[in-house]
Amino acid sequence: MSTSAVTPATIPEVSHHHAEVNGTRLHHVQAGATGSPVLLVHGFPETWWAFHKLIPLLAQHHRVIAVDLRGFGDSDNGPGDYDSTTSAGDLHALVEHLGLGPVHVVGQDLSGGAVFRFASCHPADVLSLTAIEMGLAGFGLEALADVTRAGAWHIGVLAAPGIPEMLLAGREREFLGDFAFPAMTAVPGSVSADDVAEFARTYSRPGGFRGASGLYRSMLGEGADIIALAATRPLTAPVLAVGAGGGAFTESTLSAAVGSTVRSVQLQGVGHYAALEAPGQVAAALLPFFQDADALPTAVRQRS
Repeated sequence: MSTSAVTPATIPEVSHHHAEVNGTRLHHVQAGATGSPVLLVHGFPETWWAFHKLIPLLAQHHRVIAVDLRGFGDSDNGPGDYDSTTSAGDLHALVEHLGLGPVHVVGQDLSGGAVFRFASCHPADVLSLTAIEMGLAGFGLEALADVTRAGAWHIGVLAAPGIPEMLLAGREREFLGDFAFPAMTAVPGSVSADDVAEFARTYSRPGGFRGASGLYRSMLGEGADIIALAATRPLTAPVLAVGAGGGAFTESTLSAAVGSTVRSVQLQGVGHYAALEAPGQVAAALLPFFQDADALPTAVRQRS
């Protein structure tokens, strides 16, 4: 699939930007002009476009930033490090670069390691953490790669250096449209052919799977590190777990990792791609949580 023949998708509510931070160039979109800032961080096989239905709902009340992680979307994907530690550093640098102050960070799926590290290592950057259909290495996520126990075959393929380019190059639309999204979507028609085309546009860039490969390799090897981080630098901000197609996995993961009360919302009849499938339900879960977190004194939110 040729990337040059496809116009990048957008919505009227957002403006597009690039930021030179932490040794890379991150593409991000912004919407909304008032309210506390919200940073949306996608998973796989996604980009910022995973939130395009959710952004207008949040932007009525908040300043919203949705980022393409390094190696994803229209962010740079040249040679370099694509592990979760590096991506967490990118998020910190982006918040500083934009002068956002503390943000409500919302991560989903594969961004778990990066957003957890970001919230843990940079508590002054974080008003709250929301995990949507998200797991963490060291707290059970690695089991999803165990094909002998119904794990997902594509994790090993994507984590193996050079294999995504060997097997998926030129087949991005088929991989995403015929497998990845249908396999974990519960709401018919929620992921359109145009959505698949937009995701395929960026994954079909040369090195387009580089970001996903790096984060999957992190996932398979960082369990002990995430456990240690959770113990030595526990999260101080309020935490919301939003589960959907993965059932109670997100809540149980975050409860084990955070070791304190985690607010939980379970979306019924919704698959893994919650922000695409049920943006109204996701917004209804996020907005009151953000409001409650905003009302907390700083000393309470960033308790030591």
